[in-house]
Amino acid sequence: MKKVIFISSTGGHLNELLQLKSLFSKYDSYIITEKDKTNENLKKEYGSKLYFLPYGTRSKLFTYIFKYLYLCLKTIVLFIKIRPKYIVSTGTHTAVPMCYLGKLFGCKIIFIETFANSKSKTLSGRMVYPIANLFIVQWKEMLKLYPKAVYGGSIYK
Repeated sequence: MKKVIFISSTGGHLNELLQLKSLFSKYDSYIITEKDKTNENLKKEYGSKLYFLPYGTRSKLFTYIFKYLYLCLKTIVLFIKIRPKYIVSTGTHTAVPMCYLGKLFGCKIIFIETFANSKSKTLSGRMVYPIANLFIVQWKEMLKLYPKAVYGGSIYK
């Protein structure tokens, strides 16, 4: 089975990622997200296939820099441990280092731009778009901003 990392930050991005749950059993899947109180219960469902990265917010810039450096180091460790062939992400900053690391080592990168944005690019979308093998938008209007993207419609069922 092909190894696939499904990665996103917590909150709405993770909610979007979990909409792909039907794909998890079709691959040797691993889920990576930030750890917070709202998603600790996922460990019961996904067990050893779930990994947490440190939660960080840019509102506290000084501590965020150090947390992000730690996040990058932990990303490297997880990438070496899992050795995926594909990386699927719904964003945001948590996923960018994994996508670039994966691209460096020949992984296919699939990025799904968030449903929350219908008129502007996200920072993570702008960063991953140039390296993505498949870039999916959920609004037709977004094709103007991302001309090489594919319109996939809403991820929500």
